[in-house]
Amino acid sequence: MSPKMMRVLAKPMLCCSALIWGASFFIMKNALDNIPVFHLLAIRFTVGGLLLSLICWSRWKAFTRDYLWRGAVIGGFLFLAYAVQTLGLALTTPSKNAFLTASYCVIVPFLTWAVVKVKPDRYNIAAALLCITGVGFVSLNDQLSINAGDLLTLLCAVFYAAHIVAVAKVSPGKDVLLLTTFQFVFAGIYSWIFGLSMEEFSFQLLSDPGVFWPLAYLCIMATTVGLLFQNVGQVWSDPASASVILSLESVFGVLFSVIFYGDPVTGRLLAGFALIFVAVVCSETKFSFLRRKTPA
Repeated sequence: MSPKMMRVLAKPMLCCSALIWGASFFIMKNALDNIPVFHLLAIRFTVGGLLLSLICWSRWKAFTRDYLWRGAVIGGFLFLAYAVQTLGLALTTPSKNAFLTASYCVIVPFLTWAVVKVKPDRYNIAAALLCITGVGFVSLNDQLSINAGDLLTLLCAVFYAAHIVAVAKVSPGKDVLLLTTFQFVFAGIYSWIFGLSMEEFSFQLLSDPGVFWPLAYLCIMATTVGLLFQNVGQVWSDPASASVILSLESVFGVLFSVIFYGDPVTGRLLAGFALIFVAVVCSETKFSFLRRKTPA
């Protein structure tokens, strides 16, 4: 496919990724009614890793043994993020889970400051203040307390941010898709260890269409297709617009949760969602799309 055609398709692919991931929140919520958390993640990561390894089969010639420890490290952070997020989803609504998870975009600059000593700028600080206010609107009740599901979701945002920083540290000079394959494989191994040692699950349930198809969506669409569309879309589009489009994941998450899951929506909740979304856009793009470009 020509570069011109790839540029035309880049933004629609990014939008498809956001749409796919937005829909995964309420689908995963329904899947949790039948599949324990760690078994759900184990199946999802294992299938995703196998599919991705087949898709990038031509890249295996670049494999070296250090892919193993790198995949084990970032796979560990990914496992922690997904595990805590999924546990939180079982205790809160899909729409709140979607938007609170998106706050990881705001956390990344501050975590990067702690790790590589690069100070956050004024946009990062403004985004943090907006995000904290939005989280308060979304999570705090009239007694100014926060439920366990929302708290776990905020913790998962920290792990997602740590995962992004870890990827930035271990991925330079490595094939991204090949490294992602090992990331999925190790995340699957960690999930199987916890699942088999802590949970009971009858694999006969997988023959039930009500269990099989949501799980297939999470494995194929949300894990493999969404990732591929994101990687290709980001290569052929500018970072600012890519970040804005991908941040729509949380918006789609709320939309699908309200329509298909029946999530309640209040004015305070919408205000919180709006503040978190603006915070994500501020942190990721620094509102560069609003500034007029100087002609060359």
